[in-house]
Amino acid sequence: MDTSQIIVTLVGAGLLAFVGWFFFLAPHRVAAAVSSSAGVQQVDIVVKGGYSPNVIEVEHGKPVQLNFYRDEEGTCSEELLLPDFNIRRDLAPFKTTAIEFLPKQAGTFEFTCGMHMLRGSLVVK
Repeated sequence: MDTSQIIVTLVGAGLLAFVGWFFFLAPHRVAAAVSSSAGVQQVDIVVKGGYSPNVIEVEHGKPVQLNFYRDEEGTCSEELLLPDFNIRRDLAPFKTTAIEFLPKQAGTFEFTCGMHMLRGSLVVK
């Protein structure tokens, strides 16, 4: 191997390591829902290259409202999937989209973008 092949191999390995860390080992930001006067658990989530916070904690048996503010125009983040609750919504760029549902059982439920690259978790206690 010559020098340029070694450099390309090292850069490629570094990029693969970064992608693995970003999707599987990066620290998660956790937020507990804030209950409104009407008893609805609300959480504001910013969508920009990921979900922030990406772990949401709520109580089962109480209505939930997740407010997704999409702060970008990237095609990956234009759709939100919450399959365990049969929710599929388009997220308009630079606008907030409210998603309301009632979690009836405890557990951890994943939400993703339409391409399944951006990921978050809903923890129902």
